[in-house]
Amino acid sequence: MATPHLPARKLRVGILGATGTVGQRFIVLLETHPVFTVHALGASPRSAGKLYQEAVRWKMAQPFSPVVGSLVVNECRPELFHDCDVVFSGLDSSVAREVETAFVRADLPVFSNARNHRMGEYVPLVVPTANPEHLDVIQHQRKQLQLRRGFLVTNANCSTTGLVVALRALQDAFGPLSQVMVQTMQAISGAGYPGVSSLDIIDNVMPLISGEEEKMETEALKILGGLQPGATGFRPLTETQVSAMCNRVAVVDGHMECVAVKFSQQPAPSPEQVQQVLADYTTDAQTLGCYSAAKETIVVATEPDRPQPRLDRENHNGYAVTVGRVRRCPALDVKFTLLVHNTILGAAGSGILNAEIALAKGLLVPLDS
Repeated sequence: MATPHLPARKLRVGILGATGTVGQRFIVLLETHPVFTVHALGASPRSAGKLYQEAVRWKMAQPFSPVVGSLVVNECRPELFHDCDVVFSGLDSSVAREVETAFVRADLPVFSNARNHRMGEYVPLVVPTANPEHLDVIQHQRKQLQLRRGFLVTNANCSTTGLVVALRALQDAFGPLSQVMVQTMQAISGAGYPGVSSLDIIDNVMPLISGEEEKMETEALKILGGLQPGATGFRPLTETQVSAMCNRVAVVDGHMECVAVKFSQQPAPSPEQVQQVLADYTTDAQTLGCYSAAKETIVVATEPDRPQPRLDRENHNGYAVTVGRVRRCPALDVKFTLLVHNTILGAAGSGILNAEIALAKGLLVPLDS
């Protein structure tokens, strides 16, 4: 792993949607970060003007620092974040489109967790341990929008994130995938706060998460696809079919996914070959020496009853995907179970690691550069 190049000073971070669960996760993950420091917080008008410690209903196990608690919450207006080097957005999709567009037009670099812009023509949809090369489209996006340092990068839906990390490893090693079937068991934290009613989820499984299946089926094709010549856009996969079935279960954090794949090239690899490829998979996040990068991008669990959310969601600080039960599939070729921490790699952590990669590649430009 390369030694990361640290900037002359810590980069000042703005967080939009700071009182929500994703915003809170950003704050926790940035608490001891060597490159980024929380500088400005944004939330709804009803929270604006209050100290953060007064405005937030804190739901994380880890406390926030007194420094963050004493920050005054701003409205989500770009002129109030003008001295930030980078902005992370945990905004709800109901308001994210207009707010994030305004911040980008103000020449601010924005890493968004919202779904609104993910399928944009020249908006990178990046899972940092699956397709970091898509960040190269930032230069073209800047030209299109006539920006000097601003841009917009989105991370994927939380359930899509875990899936595409494993699929990218298999696609790189064995060629195109013709069919992917995935059934999810998704944690309640994915619904935000207050989220799912206790009367709906206790002693129950909810077999519908509105819009989730469609997001998985379309986002995966963009993420696993290539780039247009000159990194001017994207070429989503056309030869791969993804079918998703999404369920909400009574787990706090950690999305479990049961996956079956069919390879275009036959004969298909053995489960042992698949397991080895997953264990050996590395990405730019590691080779660039990014602070948040997991030592193992994919942890292959050898115990027959793993992964499990309570035992495995924190692997490598929640930045790893854990895969187990790799075996033959009688209908397709190979099947396995994976787990992703939905609010770390599946949400805020993806934004932070994307920013670390962009900084290492010279795409994220501090204000005084």
